[in-house]
Amino acid sequence: MKTKSVFICQECGYNSAKWIGRCPECQSWDSLVEEIKRESNVKGRGFLLEIASKPQKLAEISMSGELRIKTNISELDHVLGGGIVKGSVLLFGGAPGIGKSTLLLQACTALSKQRKKVLYISAEESAQQTKMRAERLGNISDDFYIVCETNLDIILKHINEIAPEFIVADSVQVLYLEDISSAAGSVSQVRECASRLTILAKNRGISVFLVGHVTKEGSLAGPRVLEHLVDTVLYFEGETQTNFRILRAVKNRFGSTNEIGIFEMTSCGLKQVENPSQMFLTERPQKTAGSSVTATMEGTRPLLVEIQALVSPTSFGLPRRRTTGVDFNRTALLTAVLEKRAHYALATQDIFLNVAGGVKIVEPAADLAAVAAIASSFKEVCISEKDVIFGEVGLGGEIRAVSHAELRIREAKKMGFTRIILPKNNLRILEKNSKIKEVALIGVESVCQALEVIFG
Repeated sequence: MKTKSVFICQECGYNSAKWIGRCPECQSWDSLVEEIKRESNVKGRGFLLEIASKPQKLAEISMSGELRIKTNISELDHVLGGGIVKGSVLLFGGAPGIGKSTLLLQACTALSKQRKKVLYISAEESAQQTKMRAERLGNISDDFYIVCETNLDIILKHINEIAPEFIVADSVQVLYLEDISSAAGSVSQVRECASRLTILAKNRGISVFLVGHVTKEGSLAGPRVLEHLVDTVLYFEGETQTNFRILRAVKNRFGSTNEIGIFEMTSCGLKQVENPSQMFLTERPQKTAGSSVTATMEGTRPLLVEIQALVSPTSFGLPRRRTTGVDFNRTALLTAVLEKRAHYALATQDIFLNVAGGVKIVEPAADLAAVAAIASSFKEVCISEKDVIFGEVGLGGEIRAVSHAELRIREAKKMGFTRIILPKNNLRILEKNSKIKEVALIGVESVCQALEVIFG
């Protein structure tokens, strides 16, 4: 058996015959690690070849049976696009202690109660530790199996004996194969373990959850190919100091990638938040300048969130700009529009912009609310507590139409807001709809006009 030494980047998987300080592929410093590569037949594939699929005519493929299986955790099903697709592979990432294992244990418990056979691979905890957490979360069904093992060859044999419908691997970075000489968690081990579990899922119709570690930058650890192999990539976000968690899909072959699920961490596990808009607005300060409410879309779900701004004279020669939850460059653009089109003297002001509740807004529909919050803090004038503001701001100071305006208005109406300030082009379309009542709709065409309406 021939062996040779190669250096593999732990960030992107780039191979080099010798060690170099900086990876030429991803530009990461000191990320190449030496691994021993053996030129031998991969014996572990034999089990997978037994279940290899056969070519079929597309027209003759039967679509009978359950294509999606609901977990009965509505927020999780919503993010996945309606449930777990049979034979899909899902990668679940998040910071340590954020609640990844807790949510998956709740999902496994719910599935086992539906008489679905579940195998939980606990590679980081003992069976007793896992059972302690599972008992705290709910009753345990007879169809819930657990195995504490890190050797994937042994795990595949257990899967062949039990024949589960769902598998949870917690976590994929701890699994290893004996025929690969590198340590567990290396690029080679993670790539090959994930690949074999993916082949198993596709050929046997088993749904597989892979729990992944994250780096200090917040991205999933291991090679980027890991995210390409799986069907769905889910991120669990939130601060460990707070009780609220956000589940976000950043890749989904079977649904929207913009959906989010909101959970609250309690002593009995993760609890679904039925009304996210109310949660984000619960602690909104009353009669405080620099606070505005906007309606943003997360996939097909409208959310009302608070945008906070703080504008104060700078103590340095160069004013500071800080943002949380919104794009920094977008904030700089909106500040320039306020200075040029509305003649606000912001060149000597520090500006801090924040989206309360930990939500990240990426769509431009929140532009007008951010402008209103900055103007409110600068003028020390409060925005009405019954106003919801949304609209895209152009460089010319114009207010552009946004999508899903009716959904945003209905969410605002449901939460008790009485006045909506929106783009005029959206208002022209909505005027034909007589179903929206009890809410004042005010269309605006420019930033100056919007600020006049907001501040009276």
